Amino acid sequence: KTGEFIFYKGAIFNNIVLVDEINRTTPKTQSALLEAMEERQITIEGETYKLSDPFFVIATQNPVEYYGTFPLPEAQLDRFSLKINIGYPSREEEREILLGGNKRSEIENLEPILNREDIFKIKEEIKKVYISDKIIDYILDIANYTRSNDIFLSGLSVRGTLTISKLAKARAYFEGRDFVIPEDIKYLAPYSIPHRVLLKDEYEEINKEEVIKSILEEIKVPIV
Repeated sequence: KTGEFIFYKGAIFNNIVLVDEINRTTPKTQSALLEAMEERQITIEGETYKLSDPFFVIATQNPVEYYGTFPLPEAQLDRFSLKINIGYPSREEEREILLGGNKRSEIENLEPILNREDIFKIKEEIKKVYISDKIIDYILDIANYTRSNDIFLSGLSVRGTLTISKLAKARAYFEGRDFVIPEDIKYLAPYSIPHRVLLKDEYEEINKEEVIKSILEEIKVPIV
């Protein structure tokens, strides 16, 4: 009646945000999501709203379909810690799916196993995981290879190396260690690097995950 707009908080104001088929969202929506992922805030009509803490985004996309899609810009891809190709289930897994029928009710009946305080505590414990200078140099060797090798148009960013170090500490923690080992980096690299780098046009048909794995074979692994 007053002609004023009333703001209602939407799905972005949650701790975990699932964006289904993100490459079908418009560039304008992607830009808004980019601000949320980078700044932990959104701006509407000139007014800024802080997002929940913790906050992270899980996104899906169909790599096969291109019609009606908008490829994510490099800046947004670089903000995703990991990219995992799910692929098809194994024959036995698909058999279980077919025999299991509709298990949606099981999902609806799931109970939380962590609360915000638990997550904050785990994050603080992960920060205490030790990462040696040798491991840091190992990460930098991998990054410098992608920045200097002729097949790459764009190498691993500083944000990328920082993210890998954080991921390695998290993996070490969940493996029951208080220190990072080279195997943590080797395990994470195929999931944390390919979407952050670009190959030159003449090499674009090459699988980037395989490229990263071959790089790991060439770079000397530190002894810690």
